[in-house]
Amino acid sequence: MSNDWTTVTVLRKKPLKPSAMKTEKAINTARRQGVPVETQQKWGAGTNKQHVTTKNTAKLDRETEELKHDKVTLDLGKCIQQARQNKGFSQKDLAAKINEKPQIIQDYEAGKGIPNQIVLGKLEKQLGVKLRGKDRGLALLPTPGAKK
Repeated sequence: MSNDWTTVTVLRKKPLKPSAMKTEKAINTARRQGVPVETQQKWGAGTNKQHVTTKNTAKLDRETEELKHDKVTLDLGKCIQQARQNKGFSQKDLAAKINEKPQIIQDYEAGKGIPNQIVLGKLEKQLGVKLRGKDRGLALLPTPGAKK
């Protein structure tokens, strides 16, 4: 054994797990030691966000005065509700079939939802009714060569 006070021997120190390296304490310790630390903020990580930003949002960002999104019209909401009831679906059933939350169906039927072309397309396919354009409310005609 030596009398050197600057030498420290550590026996069996386990390396940190990756999850422990992500804690705020570990990051601050690394910064104090001068180790380069790279942090990255991920938006929507771990969520099921599959909708792209619509033109509405960009338009709203450029807007300076009246800050309001466009809403689904009441007649579109009534059209969705009638088609859904004709098919015998509840709001929850329809939401499950188009892979959306039931709240979206409720908002669309109440005329409160923000129109999203992706969601409207899914609703059209599931309900078999046109929801966009001037033929709103009429049955969708099957396209030639489409799979059933």
